[in-house]
Amino acid sequence: MALVMTAVWVTAVRMRNAGIVDVAWSANFTLLAGLYASVGGGLPARRLLIAIMTTVWSLRLAAHLYLRVRGDHPAEDGRYRQLRQHWAPHADRRFFWFFQLQGALNVLLSLPMLLPALNPQPRITPLEWAGLALWTVALAGESVADRQLSRFRRDPANRGRTRRFGLWRWSRHPNYFFEWLVWVAYFVFALASPGGWVTVYCPLLMLYFLFRITGIPATEAQALRSRGDDYREYQRTTSAFAPWLRKRPGAARP
Repeated sequence: MALVMTAVWVTAVRMRNAGIVDVAWSANFTLLAGLYASVGGGLPARRLLIAIMTTVWSLRLAAHLYLRVRGDHPAEDGRYRQLRQHWAPHADRRFFWFFQLQGALNVLLSLPMLLPALNPQPRITPLEWAGLALWTVALAGESVADRQLSRFRRDPANRGRTRRFGLWRWSRHPNYFFEWLVWVAYFVFALASPGGWVTVYCPLLMLYFLFRITGIPATEAQALRSRGDDYREYQRTTSAFAPWLRKRPGAARP
């Protein structure tokens, strides 16, 4: 992961677009899951199942993010432009360590893929089937939210406006919610393996990042800079995370 993220950093410096770190972070789980499935000593069917689940989710998300980065080039996502300005004049050096941190997180968060690959239990358990079912729902929800967002952004008439349709009518960040649900599904799947309960830190850590660091705070700060009062009204009326009933326009926030 350190070597991969170093290569990604070199590419980002040449492109002047740090947004490719998100693409690499997503795709790296395919590399890790493939490694675990290849060398793990667990039931082959289980190794194959968790590798497929990880690869489908990982590459779908990476492809979605790649299309966003390619569309933004040569301009960076507003979050990374803000970091570049904040870290000047040493932005490239600081981005190197930021990229390395993302690679370390890949390894840390891949435990729910590793433990099932080591599990020798001779059959797929009901708990693992439940994890697969939850993963299917989460992946479908995230895919729909991303598709709706992409369609909204492609329309020039929507520039400077806030999306309020589909899943985005009921949540300000349905893509983040269903992404988090994917990690809950991996935790449920891993629970069937020895020591699997330890992986509860994965959905908890993702929730912390989404609410406190790289997810909602950075995204909403950029939205407020670009859309102002229109987005403030969206904040007042729409759930931040889980899809929920809308408040009346002008209603006070709790």
